[in-house]
Amino acid sequence: MKVLLIKDVQSLGKAGEIKEVSDGYGKNFLVGKGFAKHATPQVIAEWEENQKDIKAKLESDINTAKAQKEMIESVKLTIKHKVGENNHLFGSITNKEIAHELLEQYKLDIDKKHISLKNPIKTIGIFTADCKLGHSINASLTIDIIAL
Repeated sequence: MKVLLIKDVQSLGKAGEIKEVSDGYGKNFLVGKGFAKHATPQVIAEWEENQKDIKAKLESDINTAKAQKEMIESVKLTIKHKVGENNHLFGSITNKEIAHELLEQYKLDIDKKHISLKNPIKTIGIFTADCKLGHSINASLTIDIIAL
């Protein structure tokens, strides 16, 4: 019996491969546990179409991340914050505040977990933050902290 592997199976093959296996192993284990499907022409065509859709979505995500990177690196984010003595901020600037200001000022929606600061921002001045956009694409954001 021929089966199309949907998931990687140790000692048999990787997902997407067509293998010839015994009937009992194919029906009872591979198809029964959801590791494979019967390799009919229709199933193979559906698999190939599904892989094309996944590849197109991945390319779209990468292009979106690259566009976001260019936008982030071309802008200078300005954040107004209360200042005390010696130009020290009341509190500090957090990832959450940076993500909120990016959304407000430039309509860029970046999760606060993907923004990292080397050191906490506790004074006014110009700082940089790293933004992880996915698919190994990182951007450097310039932040200007000014007194309110």
